[in-house]
Amino acid sequence: MIAYKAFEPGLICRGYQFVMGLNQTEQANCRANGFHCAENPLDCLSYYPDMAKSEFYLVKTGGDIDEDGDDTKIACTELAIIRKLTQEEFFLHGLAFMVNRPKREWSSHVKKDRAQATRGYAVVRGIDPVARGGLGDILAFAKEDMTGATVSHISLARVDGIKVLPDLWYGVDLNERQVLAL
Repeated sequence: MIAYKAFEPGLICRGYQFVMGLNQTEQANCRANGFHCAENPLDCLSYYPDMAKSEFYLVKTGGDIDEDGDDTKIACTELAIIRKLTQEEFFLHGLAFMVNRPKREWSSHVKKDRAQATRGYAVVRGIDPVARGGLGDILAFAKEDMTGATVSHISLARVDGIKVLPDLWYGVDLNERQVLAL
């Protein structure tokens, strides 16, 4: 199964040094041991929430596999690290997960309708999603159809100070939006 794993810089997770390629361990119990990763890339943000202090990788699981049902986290005895994802690629994979599985439970890091970036990102989903952030933040949008049954459009932008300006609201079309205060 293809999945996603977050690390501290240098392929380190909870003090364990991983290597590119195949990593193996004896047991996989999602709550106690094994190599942990997630089917939904955005669930990695529950364990490594700060974009400036985290790296994200595409991985392949194997061996014994265990799930605990809290989110899409799994533990496995074999974890093959395939490649490092840029921050933009990581969020595009998260958006693709929503497109391909529109009825799955949302990651806790996806906000409904409106999102303000924190820790380097904002992920928003809804019929008319809007988001804003500071310089360098990533804004990820998933626009649903009118019934909420499918994701009809996705977009991604980094607040660069040129095309996407800090502290202004943007819609999925990446045009500036006027948003009333809550």
